[in-house]
Amino acid sequence: VQLQAYGGGLVQAGGSLRLSCAASGRTFSRDAMSWFRQAPGKGREFVAAISWSGSSTYYAHFVKGRSTISRDNTKNTVYLQMNSLIPEDTAVYYCAAGARGASAYTGSYDYWGQGTQVTVSS
Repeated sequence: VQLQAYGGGLVQAGGSLRLSCAASGRTFSRDAMSWFRQAPGKGREFVAAISWSGSSTYYAHFVKGRSTISRDNTKNTVYLQMNSLIPEDTAVYYCAAGARGASAYTGSYDYWGQGTQVTVSS
C-alpha cells in the first residue's frame, strides 16, 4: 500500500500549484483523504481533507478560499489545487488516507505519502 505525492515545486508568490496523490496497493475509494504540511522547524499541520465520496471538504483557515481539495476515485487519486500562494505556504506537503472519516488530526490516518516540497518565493 503506497501513497505517492507529486506536483510540488518552486513558484513565485501569487502563483498556483496542483498537488496530486496517487494511491496504489488497494482501493482508497472508501477512505477519507487529506493533505498536511510541515515547514522547517515546525510540526505537521492540517491543510485540507475530503470525505470518501467527495461530498464533504474541510480546510484550514489559512488556505480556505485559496485552495481546493478534490478526488477521483476511479483513479485512486486526490488533488490539492493551491492558488494565490504566499511564502508562508512553503513546506513539505503530505497526503494521507484513513477509514475513520475526514479529520484534521494526524492520528485519524493510517497511510501517509512521502511528501512533496512546495517552495514559494517572494
